[in-house]
Amino acid sequence: MDENTAGLYFRFFNEIGIVEQLSRALLEAQLPDGLIASHFGVMNHLIRVKDGQTPLVLARAFQVPKTTMTHTLAGLEKRGLVEMRPNPDDARSKQVWLTGQGRRVRDETIASLTPAFAALADAIPPEKVAAILPALQEVREYLDEARNPT
Repeated sequence: MDENTAGLYFRFFNEIGIVEQLSRALLEAQLPDGLIASHFGVMNHLIRVKDGQTPLVLARAFQVPKTTMTHTLAGLEKRGLVEMRPNPDDARSKQVWLTGQGRRVRDETIASLTPAFAALADAIPPEKVAAILPALQEVREYLDEARNPT
């Protein structure tokens, strides 16, 4: 790969990183006290992907150590946003289930972002964002597959 192409990919990922930092700050400003983006990420994942996953599966999905995920889940459990249940397939592990309160907090957080999204839509038309999504999704899917070589 030539230097120009490598620079292009670096700039691409650099922009994504900056957008991630800015969007995380926007999200965390809307979360209830004591919650951070990683808490929201787990709640959103349980709705978007699948409820009832084990802490180890979640740690792998978020690419964090199991101890980090255990800490994140403890914070969610303490606030009544998730509950840990015995895993019927493996008595040594537990499964994580989002509570009704957890679903409400996730939905209310998304709703509270509506004014920020409306301001963004005024600056960048929805059609332009919709046009970008397929490429970003393709990059995410590639990177997700590439992290788990078979």
